[in-house]
Amino acid sequence: MAGIYIHVPFCKQACHYCDFHFSTSLKNKKPLIDGILKELELRKAYLHSKKIDTIYFGGGTPSLLDTEEIQQILAQINTLFKVATDAEITLEANPDDLTIPKIKSLKAAGINRLSIGIQSFYDEDLSDMNRAHNANEAKVVVQNCLNQGFEHLSIDLIYGGTTLSDENWIQNLKTAFNSGINHLSAYSLTVEPKTALSSFIAKGKKAPLEDEKSIRHFELLKSMAKEHGFEHYEISNLAKPGHYSTHNTNYWKGEPYLGVGPSAHSFVGNSRQWNVRNNAQYIKLVSEKGDYFKQEQLSPYDQYNEYIMTALRTTWGVDFNRIQERFGAELLSYLEEQIQQISNNLIEETAIGFKLSTAGMNVADTVISECFWVEN
Repeated sequence: MAGIYIHVPFCKQACHYCDFHFSTSLKNKKPLIDGILKELELRKAYLHSKKIDTIYFGGGTPSLLDTEEIQQILAQINTLFKVATDAEITLEANPDDLTIPKIKSLKAAGINRLSIGIQSFYDEDLSDMNRAHNANEAKVVVQNCLNQGFEHLSIDLIYGGTTLSDENWIQNLKTAFNSGINHLSAYSLTVEPKTALSSFIAKGKKAPLEDEKSIRHFELLKSMAKEHGFEHYEISNLAKPGHYSTHNTNYWKGEPYLGVGPSAHSFVGNSRQWNVRNNAQYIKLVSEKGDYFKQEQLSPYDQYNEYIMTALRTTWGVDFNRIQERFGAELLSYLEEQIQQISNNLIEETAIGFKLSTAGMNVADTVISECFWVEN
């Protein structure tokens, strides 16, 4: 199994919390699409002829692309790669882009899963985050997608923001779980360097975020998800049985993937690489077959850390047998020693190894770092 990720670096406006690579200017859209088509050709051997079972359009805001541009990219992928007939093909979208004609055209183009960036069903929150859509658009978009035959729908919500009360977070979750979706991604608002949110807080224009609120909202998320039949299969992702994101699940399980477009990352077991984070440079370098990406070879210790980082985010956790088989007795013994130093309430034993407890999920980065191999 393998996946292809397409990074579409365009947005209508900059969300205050976002540190992903994007541009609010569409003037280079055509040459950038041409660059993506060219890069797919240049990288067709990267996945060693593995069957492609997931294609994911991320960003940025991929729903800003014309349907014809999406069809061009999909046609190129199908020409150059062996794509499974039942491949999961996801497109991230903003509610304001998903008019009924656009929804119909996306389905006709071959998109079979939508991930909609709703973030909140309250205008106060959306304005605070500088989102391009409003609460009414957020509330009607899911039903419109269902009416047009989209069976696989995911939405994003953000919690922990200063404008979001506990009561409104509960209502956001009720609205989401009762809307007909089968997948939910929920993220704690974080302050990333060099974002507008970071600047506002530093200048005293916005209050700092409260860790206690984020923890409360996470606890509410877990309990309400269970009540509505959603499985919490990864720290930020929940789904009804049978509706996990195949693309992201493959990523967490260490399957290879090719990332195409500016700033996109790729991974193939013993190496990873990342593309230049600049639209103009990407277009120029790809067209000239120049050095548009950097590559890093991964030592067995790097690969071990990669596995720990992804596996501990999931409900299935770390598999001791897999560590023994892939990395050997030394690293398994090392991990067992590290586990002894972690508070018992942060981890849980499983039949195959261990995973994070609910308390552990609240401090996941800390627990994961404790399990990393660090050279003396």
